[in-house]
Amino acid sequence: MNQQQILDQLKQNGNTHIKFAFADIDGILRGKVIHLKKFEAGLSQGYGFCDVVFGWDSQDQGYDNTSFTGWHTGYPDKPCRIDLSTFRTIPWQNDMPFFLADFSGEGNENVPCPRTLLKKIAAECEAMGFHPEFAQEFEWFNFSETSRSLEQKKFTNIEPLTQGMYGYSILRPSQQNSYYYDLVNLLTQFDIPIEGLHTETGPGVYEAAIIHDHVLAAADKAALLKNSVKEIASMYGIMASFMAKWSEKLPGCSGHIHQSLWSADKATNLFYDEADELNMSELMKHYVAGQLYCLPHLIPMYAPTVNSYKRLVEGAWAPTTITWGVDNRTTSLRVLNHAPEYTRLETRIPGADSNPYLALAASLASGLYGIKHKLPLALPPVSGNGYTHKSNGNIPGNLYEAAMTMKNSAIAKELFGSAFTEHFTNTRIWEWRQFSQHVTDWELKRYFEII
Repeated sequence: MNQQQILDQLKQNGNTHIKFAFADIDGILRGKVIHLKKFEAGLSQGYGFCDVVFGWDSQDQGYDNTSFTGWHTGYPDKPCRIDLSTFRTIPWQNDMPFFLADFSGEGNENVPCPRTLLKKIAAECEAMGFHPEFAQEFEWFNFSETSRSLEQKKFTNIEPLTQGMYGYSILRPSQQNSYYYDLVNLLTQFDIPIEGLHTETGPGVYEAAIIHDHVLAAADKAALLKNSVKEIASMYGIMASFMAKWSEKLPGCSGHIHQSLWSADKATNLFYDEADELNMSELMKHYVAGQLYCLPHLIPMYAPTVNSYKRLVEGAWAPTTITWGVDNRTTSLRVLNHAPEYTRLETRIPGADSNPYLALAASLASGLYGIKHKLPLALPPVSGNGYTHKSNGNIPGNLYEAAMTMKNSAIAKELFGSAFTEHFTNTRIWEWRQFSQHVTDWELKRYFEII
């Protein structure tokens, strides 16, 4: 639909307001509801939005270590632009018209907007003659809690929606039948088509896979899925959490990325080669080699929180080494190669807490780096336990180490520019500082009496 068709439809439907949102540096959707007249006027001029949304953290605390915006700039407005191609209606909110937005275009050259960054990487890919096809899948835990109950309980004795370890259960979803099928049906109506939804191992945990799409549309759907699941869950008195690791006693929550490059007409999967022993084309081998080479420089874009690294431990269904393998779930990169239409790479480092725009941008940019430089896939595939293959390096053990590596990385600056790399890594260092200043329950229990 073009601009006029959308406006005509909104007016014919009697819509007086629309909702729009964009993702901040943490992947959290920020936005507002505006009148149809303001929506129409802003289509040509943009919508002024306070740039504090890229100058504060997930708790709305302003960064003191970034230069993009702050008290020193007065937190001015930046022109936010709605992408009309993202038009959909929200079925659980009386079909409210909804759009995604970003901070692309003139005047926004230095705005650290995640969606704008991914658009730039996608354009580079298409200029090379490739169509990038992506999908991100998520695991998350569901709890019989609300934000009020958690605050009253001080985040202790949190009650999962169901009990016990019961992966791929038919029984557990039937016990929450209305919620389970509302997830499938409402998300699909909201143009987030669900390929599969099932329980994972753990009390109250679900996993959803989204049908693959162009990389930008895939990131849009991933970002919307996380927010939409929370909204739908809240209608049932349920809280959905996409934390990477909410309990050290349970598996973490992943946000794996599936990706392939196709011909510009989308007719041929360029990753597949029937003549190759592993059915991998030279293009795919360069792509995998690029990801392996760039991984140490980009980890915070896959694992952006302090909590992310609690998931990346041995024996917890998450990788710890810079490795690849064919259909191997213990490596960082998993190649799936059983048929031309399904041959793809799965990047397994991202957790459910990742910002989809940044995680997909990191995957695509690093794969393209391997193609541009024709990097050979010299590292052999791992067959067996990838946790024991440490010769090519390990994933950093905490956010500070990963952020400092990326901050000082020439590779990161080449892929994403110095301004974005500086701003993003400083926000991760800020996140580490907030954690480091906090006294945890673990410290109290360990040191209060005995030390």
